[in-house]
Amino acid sequence: MTPPDALLEPEAPTTLAGPPSRGPLGTTRKYFKIFRASLVERMAYRGDFLLGTILRFLPMVTTILLWQAVFKSSGRSSLSGFTYNETIAYLLLTHISRMFSSMPGLAGGIAREIREGTLKRYLIQPVDLIGYLLSYRAAHKVAYIVTSFLPYALLFFLCRGFFDTFPDPATLAAYAVSLILAFLVGFFFEASVGMVGFWFLEVTSLLYIVMTLTFFISGQMLPLDLLPPPWAGLLKSLPFQYMAYFPAVVFLGKVKGSALVMGLLVELLWALIFMGLARVLYRAGLRRYSAYGG
Repeated sequence: MTPPDALLEPEAPTTLAGPPSRGPLGTTRKYFKIFRASLVERMAYRGDFLLGTILRFLPMVTTILLWQAVFKSSGRSSLSGFTYNETIAYLLLTHISRMFSSMPGLAGGIAREIREGTLKRYLIQPVDLIGYLLSYRAAHKVAYIVTSFLPYALLFFLCRGFFDTFPDPATLAAYAVSLILAFLVGFFFEASVGMVGFWFLEVTSLLYIVMTLTFFISGQMLPLDLLPPPWAGLLKSLPFQYMAYFPAVVFLGKVKGSALVMGLLVELLWALIFMGLARVLYRAGLRRYSAYGG
């Protein structure tokens, strides 16, 4: 079984200070500089990224053997529309999905900033907390994807036999869009969760429960189609499917035409909803924030 999100990639720290910037293009330049500085910082840990990526491939061996036993014991060539090859291909693709959508340490880092009082630096400097964290996480993802590209390319090359077909250019474009939106959904969801630190002093247990539950209901462990009704339909109606399940089935060509367009629009809608939620919780939390500690 693949480990929870917190173990998927190195945790991105939230201690880098954002430089102030002035002028008509100050805001754009400011967050671009944060992105650039964060990227340089994270690339310093490329060895850690590379080693962590390679070690995460080991559970795939047991996953392949497990599903091989499941299909053999069932005596069927497919389960809920997924063949054995498609199931393994799906589980490989969810690694890519979660590479974009998982945000290890984000919610906990926000709660810690609130608890320790260091959040006040975002109030006295011309740097917005959410804007800064978004820039920093984007840099973290770029560094992680660049450094883990070769190990993932090798893994997919070795497992190429599980992919029966390769998607056409239009499907690939839709897949890329779904991954970018998965990043936004994952970021703003975890940012929203981290904002509960304004109302609760200790949120470690709550965060663990939420992230562990999200790991399952996002479809990281198995295709949601394999769940019995009404659970499969229920989980597909939630935003968490866009963190793992939806991009994977887009690549496999199981969502096409108008259903694909509608799925991308709904994913965008959820990204905007979580963006608004994070902003509302942040502003509401600031009204009760006392800036103790730090």
